[in-house]
Amino acid sequence: MTTPESSAPSDAQRSARVRLSNLRELARQTASRRQKDAATETIGGRRWARRQWGHASLAATAGALLLAIVPGFNTAVDVPASARLTTLSLALPALSQPARTEAAGNDWMLVSVEKGQTLGAIFDELGVPATTMHALLEQSGARQALTRLRPGAQLGFAFGAPTADGRPAPLKALRYDRGETERVELVLDGDKVTETVVERPLEVRTTVVSGKVGRSLFHSARKLGLSGSSINKLTDEIFQYDIDFNTDVTQNDRFSVVVEQVYREGELLRTGEVLAAVFTAKGKPFTAFRYERDGKTEYFNADGRPLKKSFIRMPIQYARLSSTFGSRRHPVRGTMRMHKGVDYAARTGTPIMAAGDARVAFKGWKGGYGNTVILDHGRGYTTLYAHMSGFGSIRQGQRISQGTVIGRVGSTGLSTGPHLHYEFRINGVHRNPLQHTMPEPEPLKGTALAAFRAQTGPALARIRTVEDIIYAQVPAEDADDTRVAAARADATAGRGRG
Repeated sequence: MTTPESSAPSDAQRSARVRLSNLRELARQTASRRQKDAATETIGGRRWARRQWGHASLAATAGALLLAIVPGFNTAVDVPASARLTTLSLALPALSQPARTEAAGNDWMLVSVEKGQTLGAIFDELGVPATTMHALLEQSGARQALTRLRPGAQLGFAFGAPTADGRPAPLKALRYDRGETERVELVLDGDKVTETVVERPLEVRTTVVSGKVGRSLFHSARKLGLSGSSINKLTDEIFQYDIDFNTDVTQNDRFSVVVEQVYREGELLRTGEVLAAVFTAKGKPFTAFRYERDGKTEYFNADGRPLKKSFIRMPIQYARLSSTFGSRRHPVRGTMRMHKGVDYAARTGTPIMAAGDARVAFKGWKGGYGNTVILDHGRGYTTLYAHMSGFGSIRQGQRISQGTVIGRVGSTGLSTGPHLHYEFRINGVHRNPLQHTMPEPEPLKGTALAAFRAQTGPALARIRTVEDIIYAQVPAEDADDTRVAAARADATAGRGRG
């Protein structure tokens, strides 16, 4: 703390003295002017008018005020050069031991485990003796958790002060996560190890993510916070029967998805299951709701009808329709003949899926078809997949479920390039797989339908509320702006998992 000595004059006293001096000078000048006015009333041989005397009086008054005020301001902020300053030393209270311990305990060095890295290698890089590591591993559960570290796991190390002899700072504590909800801290005090378990509860939030497809559905959805697995769930499972994401979707189409997101201490850990979704393609909304029936989780539309059909629309993903059903000129033989299926152009090795639950009726080489698989779906329905580069892990006579990978795209047989030739037959008669529709599955009824509507009603209402907020405010000229894309309705369903 610094203060001027008491012997020095104060700023207020010096300011008063300057003002008094200015006033005395003003009085002297006024008296002198009056004497001159009395001696002569004319200047340049002319007598002054009353107006000229008024102007002169105002000018004199303004000058006097300026002389009186300005020096006062200057002295108010001016510190005398002769003033000496004295420094006072103030004693501060000593830092308490608990506060000092807490500050040291929070100084953690975080280490991320790399692929192939062991606990011993980490301790060796940090200069921690092997004896210290073995003492920590003797704690209950520590060996099982620390010797099975996965890449990306984080360990925290707290070190003490360096020793006087120049040796490395000793390890004071180690922390690691035991599962998602517990963090273990092992504190070293000489040969004694104390274990503390810190609970880290999880919070599950139900969130609505809504946006427009834009140039890429995957890019737009990822930008809004949807995980890659959630996007694949929408395209490869939920809406795969009703929407062809290669041809049916435009930039202005929109989607709204209700998902569970798991947070810990305010940080998003992962995105859970898709609880509900609405995808509007070409002006038509398609709805999906997750519901458990007879112990099995399925997706149903708003009417309670299962979304899973007997056959998927495309047995191959991310492919281009290169040839349709009907008469055409054969690309190899050059003759006009009936094309009894459809062709999907794709890269060699692209997985081919079973269109429905079936039994493998044929697997092998079949003339111009090359490597071929024929599936028998029962009730007279069969499908054929040709020109494969290789087969999946299936065998003839085996029963497989819808979506099973039965082979990969190739160019075997009479083929000009890698593609899948796909045929759909009913009682041996070829049908156009792009036009033939299967009977809709039976919907929920009675008490099951009532329970379904009670469970899914809030999710649908939440989606409609979010869409009304977002899209009602978007001008028509900005309808294709993918940045309109996000709305997060965090329904604080605060279901903690601890």
